[in-house]
Amino acid sequence: MDLRWNFINLYTAEVAYDVRAVAGFLSAELIVGRVDGAATVADAVRVTDFVVGSSLGFATLVTGTAAEFATTLADPARVPALTASVAVVAGGDAPEELRSALAEAAVTAIFVADSAVEVVQPELIARLATDQAAEDRRVTTGTKVLTQVARRGGVVAVVTELARRVDGWAVLLDARGEVITATGAGGLHIRDAIAVAFHRPVRVRHTGLQVHPVGQGEDISAHLVIGARGSTSRSRDLASQAAALLDLLLRTADDPATERLGREVMVSTLLRGGPDAASLLRRWGVHETSLTAFAVASRSRTIDPERLAIRWLDDLGAAHVLAENRGRILGFIRDDRAEELARIVDGLSRQAHMPLRLGLGSPARAQMLARSAAEAGQALEVAVVDARPVVWYRSLATVSHVLDHLDDSATTRIAAVLDPLRDGDGRHGALTRTLEVYLAEHGVWGATAKRLSIHRQTLASRIRQIEQLTGMSMANPDDRAAAWLAIRALGTNADRA
Repeated sequence: MDLRWNFINLYTAEVAYDVRAVAGFLSAELIVGRVDGAATVADAVRVTDFVVGSSLGFATLVTGTAAEFATTLADPARVPALTASVAVVAGGDAPEELRSALAEAAVTAIFVADSAVEVVQPELIARLATDQAAEDRRVTTGTKVLTQVARRGGVVAVVTELARRVDGWAVLLDARGEVITATGAGGLHIRDAIAVAFHRPVRVRHTGLQVHPVGQGEDISAHLVIGARGSTSRSRDLASQAAALLDLLLRTADDPATERLGREVMVSTLLRGGPDAASLLRRWGVHETSLTAFAVASRSRTIDPERLAIRWLDDLGAAHVLAENRGRILGFIRDDRAEELARIVDGLSRQAHMPLRLGLGSPARAQMLARSAAEAGQALEVAVVDARPVVWYRSLATVSHVLDHLDDSATTRIAAVLDPLRDGDGRHGALTRTLEVYLAEHGVWGATAKRLSIHRQTLASRIRQIEQLTGMSMANPDDRAAAWLAIRALGTNADRA
């Protein structure tokens, strides 16, 4: 038999050797037993040296003559290992007795009638070594591509490219089990991903999942879960490289502290308004006479909304007019680009399952941007409460409409409901924040405690204290409505200030 096989097509395919491919190139007969014909071939050994069977998902080719396999099957202690591998019977036609014995033991067998085992064995080893080198090259190439897409698209791009290269899907979870992003069919398997990542005792519908921690030791910031088809070893190596890359992306800030400080000063100047604001914008390269404010927040601590917002502005060709403002990212963008920004965030939230929230204000002149910023903040609050990816201020009604038509003295009287919750410095502190989150989460104890990072008993104690200080009952719908109106009024007063 001519063993100078044409493996060009196999090298350029997306999987390594499998049992069926080996049988085909050997022009040999394949009888499938316990090991599936699609199993990836990992090694080739002589039956006289064979001890341990293949690992899960892989196949070891065990070569030998008909007589050697007959001797192996006669030893009951060696049969289980052979059943977990693939017998390559070379050197002539196999007797019917051997075929029957292999079938009875459920051994997957390849019968090579025209070549001696002394020829088949070294050729298999050489071809598998070459194939492994090709696999290594594919992993190296894949890692380079992942690094390139990381520079442009960040976390989402890395996870998306990884899923494409392993011909499967991927889910990235933060340290608390919340979805950062999912791609491919990952959105359909989030429960399975959470279960395997956090070792939860529930039934997993999708088996064979791989979990790769993002971070090391106790400093785990996320979990990358993939469901891969094809080469398990290559998918594992690629996912491991992707996890290391994601660790850098989730922890490394792109912008120097001086640039961040400059943007903060610029946004503060814009909120003060007047000629200085318009002049500063022109010096920054922004010449539009009208801008739209936007406010961004994330429900996951592992996602940096500032870095994401900068990337979005880069994609839109917009200047970096943004800064952190009271725990959220506040920025300004050209009016004609606001819709595009909304589509970006909406797409990431709905398709990639990123827990992002965006509020957009109304267009405003460069000298009077504070009102648009306040509107964006109000829209963001509604987006957080209603779990909506994007909310425009122009779509709001009820509370926002009422507060917009009240003067400062009226909103101050409404906000005074929360005065008993002030701390020793006269500021609204932990109790006001607790009440705000409690109402935003619709009174759900578990969600509120998780968002505040406190124990449920601590939350219960704070709610009792709030009720005692304010005289309101959180079981009363009117009191809850009054409390929420007061919180919104308090935010309105702060924005006006």
